[in-house]
Amino acid sequence: MANTNVFTGADATLTLAPLDTPPGVDAESIIARYEIATAVGRVTGVKFTVDTDLRSFHEIGFRHVTSLHEGNINICGECDRAYINGALLGLLMGRKSFLDNNARTFQPEFNMTLQLNDPAVEGQARLTLNGVKFQTWSFALPEDDIIMEKVSFRAKSIDIADFDDDSGVSAGPAFVDQE
Repeated sequence: MANTNVFTGADATLTLAPLDTPPGVDAESIIARYEIATAVGRVTGVKFTVDTDLRSFHEIGFRHVTSLHEGNINICGECDRAYINGALLGLLMGRKSFLDNNARTFQPEFNMTLQLNDPAVEGQARLTLNGVKFQTWSFALPEDDIIMEKVSFRAKSIDIADFDDDSGVSAGPAFVDQE
């Protein structure tokens, strides 16, 4: 049976994991430098969207859609962080953001995992965005509020696992893949 628990943001942990690719190696150097692999820290407003680009076909003389055609799958999102250091900017720009050399760098690529686990109830859920690359980074310095940085990202695919007990066996669909 699928997990039917209600979670809050307090039940969530956001972690980053580098991939075993050249862009993943660049991500690993930044993740290790800022020690953000286990938890990104002080993150709020995590949002992501899966858009399937459905196209409708209307026949002449009919007002209703005759058929729907699947298009590209796009996974994108954003998150805010009340913590300022070079980690997120480095994950956007790569090693060039903090090294003065002409070595070839890649835009870092990593997996982003959102783990939902409420210790008061059985069951958990895990969303893993695979092949994530940050798209934009912005910084806000309000006069009377908390300093925030915001990143938007895109991902290649998403894995969704919901567990109705501590067995770790998925009770739902395994993934949505863009490939």
